[in-house]
Amino acid sequence: MSVTSPAVAVRRGPLVVAGGVLGAIVVSSVANTLIALIAHAVGAPDDFQPLKASSYVFLTAVGVVLGSAGWAVVRKAAKDPGALVRRLVPAVVVVSFVPDFLLFGDGGATGVLALLLMHVIVAVIAVFTYRRVMPLS
Repeated sequence: MSVTSPAVAVRRGPLVVAGGVLGAIVVSSVANTLIALIAHAVGAPDDFQPLKASSYVFLTAVGVVLGSAGWAVVRKAAKDPGALVRRLVPAVVVVSFVPDFLLFGDGGATGVLALLLMHVIVAVIAVFTYRRVMPLS
């Protein structure tokens, strides 16, 4: 006869979580740099400020840190955090697109598409990282 124990949420130490979040920022920033370089190579304006490292690295860091805070809240407060995350993450990413669409006049289609891709890539990297350092169960 086997006894099954209820699922216990895995808790990582704060240094593991901070290291993971920092790692997600670095990996996301490198990926965004590649996207920006490709976008410029295929026609995005060189003076398009959102595709400059000083803009997207800062905003990447803000997004990953805020995302980790949101993840922690969902993880702690939701009855079914996995189901909530599956709905919430895509919704947040789509809402994050809105300011980018307002930049068509400055960045053209290529610049804006690069920004949209950056949002998706950062979300993928961040969610992968959060799942490792802050498992939902």
